[in-house]
Amino acid sequence: MFTPTTSPPYIADVAVAFGDRLAVALAAHSITLLRVSLGLVFFGFGVLKFVPGLSPAEPLVVRTLDTLSFGLVPAPAALLLTASMETFIGLTLISGRRLVAGLIVLAGAMVGIMSPVVLFADDLFGGGPTIEAQYVLKDIVLAAAAAVVAAKALGARLVISRP
Repeated sequence: MFTPTTSPPYIADVAVAFGDRLAVALAAHSITLLRVSLGLVFFGFGVLKFVPGLSPAEPLVVRTLDTLSFGLVPAPAALLLTASMETFIGLTLISGRRLVAGLIVLAGAMVGIMSPVVLFADDLFGGGPTIEAQYVLKDIVLAAAAAVVAAKALGARLVISRP
């Protein structure tokens, strides 16, 4: 029986049980939540690019695609292509439908998304990171999230283990 001089022996058991239930819930739902939230980010940024002047990344997108295409892709086409890709990626991630296709497009898009780090390093980081540099660097987190979602889509699963 519990006395004021001893702590209840079941507190540790309750904490372990709570931790176990939390681990099960996270294993069951966290990657789906990550996929949907990543989709919302891509969808939101993609939709912005359909309206000229609305996306703060517009100048960087135009400049990057102009450089990567050796000037062959005009600015309106660059924005339309980027907006379409990002919106498609977002919709596949949000819905979970055509997910592998969306992840393949995302892998290709990541090359373009991260290329300003190499193409315009002096402009982005000379004298400290600019807002554009910060915009591009946050994409490292998006790439990592996409890798987790892709692993799950290709059959990987979380395994709960105790240390």
